[in-house]
Amino acid sequence: MGLSKTIWASPSEFIRTQQPENPVMFFAPMVLQATARRFLEGFPGLVTYAVKSNPDEMVIQNLVAAGIRGFDVASPVEIALIRRLAPGAALHYNNPVRSRAEIGFAVEQGVKSYSVDSRSELEKLIALVPAEGCEIAVRFKLPVAGAAYNFGAKFGATVEGAAALLARVAEAGFVPSLTFHPGTQCTDPAAWDAYIRAAADICGRAGVRARRLNVGGGFPAHRLMGVLPDLQAIFALIGRVTAEAFGEGAPALVCEPGRGLVAESFTLATRIKGIRDGAHVFLNDGCYGAMDELPITGIIDRITVISPEAEPRRGEAADHIVFGPTCDSVDRLPGEVALPGDMAEGDYVLFAGMGAYSTATNTRFNGFGDLSIATVMALKP
Repeated sequence: MGLSKTIWASPSEFIRTQQPENPVMFFAPMVLQATARRFLEGFPGLVTYAVKSNPDEMVIQNLVAAGIRGFDVASPVEIALIRRLAPGAALHYNNPVRSRAEIGFAVEQGVKSYSVDSRSELEKLIALVPAEGCEIAVRFKLPVAGAAYNFGAKFGATVEGAAALLARVAEAGFVPSLTFHPGTQCTDPAAWDAYIRAAADICGRAGVRARRLNVGGGFPAHRLMGVLPDLQAIFALIGRVTAEAFGEGAPALVCEPGRGLVAESFTLATRIKGIRDGAHVFLNDGCYGAMDELPITGIIDRITVISPEAEPRRGEAADHIVFGPTCDSVDRLPGEVALPGDMAEGDYVLFAGMGAYSTATNTRFNGFGDLSIATVMALKP
């Protein structure tokens, strides 16, 4: 991927003058910084960025410029990236299973916060990480719904198991904390309510006061036309329920948004390669490229179609089956996608809100995936 040095006014200006043949990701730094400030001003605690959602250096640099001082890292590569770009930032190594070599690298880099969800991995941390000033957050899970997919399928101890782990963390001399993840694209604030109250229950069972409570990521991005997430309502609920559940001994709060921070600052422009018999639309990007996640989380219907001259197509919308460019039948966007009836081969199809899990998961399968990045002042086509 290449980042253009020119700053364009809008995606339309770029398309009209450059006529790109390959997919382009348009990045608006001002949008990213505004979203970061929204979290910093609204969330009642420390805001850390989940690097995995989009590790591009320009993203990290703009988040730091906006005031983000903490990062959720999941690998030595991510640790090294943040140490280089934001040397003084707090690093939370919240991948609950790590090799001994990975733990050793984190210790060398001065990482002071780790998560864990099993006795075996906890004992590994106790053996390898100096306890003084280091935090271990026990990750737990609940059978709650409301997210696009459930992170508890892979990570998280039960409430009973978490209580035993938390007691062991305190016994070993580490800073005892708790963490959870309500699931990606969580649009139901009640999920945080249930998790926070369970965290208070875990502390009671363990007889330990958690120093911090990390309420995870899961903060939703704007994906569907008719569904605008209310982040302020989620922030307010988290603060209120924490006070109710814990009282005067409430832990300090931490969050680790990825999608919720970065999604809105990118728009993906694809080009129509062909329209097969009026029914099937083939794009130059798809599920092996920047839209890798859509079959899991569902379509983003914030779609605009423009001509090569950047004129919007306004024909009556009709549902189409949309395929990516590869010679693989699974390279298809989920469901049917409403596209204007006057679209034509060579037109550009723009998907808004594509900053998360897009550039990070883009592959080169079948020789496709040549994705460039252009900086723009605004993302409206």
